[in-house]
Amino acid sequence: MNELKERLAALGLSGEQVDGAIKTVAEFVKSKLPPEYQGVVDTLMAGETPDLSAVGGGLLDKVKGMFS
Repeated sequence: MNELKERLAALGLSGEQVDGAIKTVAEFVKSKLPPEYQGVVDTLMAGETPDLSAVGGGLLDKVKGMFS
């Protein structure tokens, strides 16, 4: 997240503008996702790594199981 803030600031945006831009983009992305995936955006915005094991109803785990 810090890298994104630095890049936006390098464009000449103030800290307040940077925060507003990031919030606007996050809200836009969330509006395009099904509700069950919107938490992933929130997690990323908090600077954390989301748990993607539940994405697709555990689809990632099922695919992994195919190659075990």
